[in-house]
Amino acid sequence: MQKSRTDVWVGLFVMLGAAALVFLALQSANLLQLDFRSGYRVTARFDNIGGLKPKAAVRSAGVVVGRVESITFDDKIYQATVTIAIQDRYAFPKDSSLKILTSGLLGEQYLGIEAGPDEKMLVEGDRIVATQSAVVLENLISQFLYSKAADATPSGDGAAHK
Repeated sequence: MQKSRTDVWVGLFVMLGAAALVFLALQSANLLQLDFRSGYRVTARFDNIGGLKPKAAVRSAGVVVGRVESITFDDKIYQATVTIAIQDRYAFPKDSSLKILTSGLLGEQYLGIEAGPDEKMLVEGDRIVATQSAVVLENLISQFLYSKAADATPSGDGAAHK
């Protein structure tokens, strides 16, 4: 009888540990969000969102103030529409701006929100107009290579210009 009781406790302990590992894996990959606080939703349009994904963080001064809720493509204006949910305890002016930023050199992308000087605050359904698209590393490299190639072409008199 004693051995079966010990087996039950060991089994429960192992299952609890496995559940904790699954929870931590989902939490660290931003696939699980346990936030029961209410918030308000605002939208913004971007020409290029790069690798921004739903559930990405929205940060102000390094503090997570919300999450990206959804990303859609508007085929009439050829821009991405990003819906973000900002926690109620954070209020931002209507003229705030959004930038798509990257954690580190090749890290995950997130939205950075900077407050503007307006006295009126964002409310449910507002749209943030001042946006800056993602900086795509491949585009920067190709621009650099094309500019270097243009500098290296010889001029008409046979001398290369600097």
